[in-house]
Amino acid sequence: MSKNSRRAPVLSFDSALELVAAKRETGQSIVFTNGCFDILHPGHLEILEKASLMGDFLVVGVNTDGSVERLKGAERPVQTLNSRTAILSCIRFVDCVVPFEQDTPQNLISLLLPDVLVKGGDYEVETVVGAEEVIRNGGRVEIVSLLKGFSTTDILKGFR
Repeated sequence: MSKNSRRAPVLSFDSALELVAAKRETGQSIVFTNGCFDILHPGHLEILEKASLMGDFLVVGVNTDGSVERLKGAERPVQTLNSRTAILSCIRFVDCVVPFEQDTPQNLISLLLPDVLVKGGDYEVETVVGAEEVIRNGGRVEIVSLLKGFSTTDILKGFR
């Protein structure tokens, strides 16, 4: 394995909390974003890269298969949680991947209380889950412009 090769760990809530606490103890700022990441596309990569530049340690929450199905319908996810987390863990911008079963990452955000909470441009700060808590804790919410022409739903419509 070359020294540039690495995989971000895929962690449980508790393990992620421990790792984030250790990072904070060394003065690192924590950035959080989340999604289904069912069909990873350039728009996802753009958000992940921009999010990683907003702090020192990027935690990516990913919906479990049951959560994706509840949110997106019976034909989703296209890829299993194991596939989605394996892909995310190989992206150099990502420092840690945390699956969550709930329909939103509210519980995870409440526990992590990131310094920066990042979502794509299809959101407004007021509609971002966890924004209120992050801001109340002294953090900030950043909205990243979407890369035009990339949507998992639209991509899948083209294949069906």
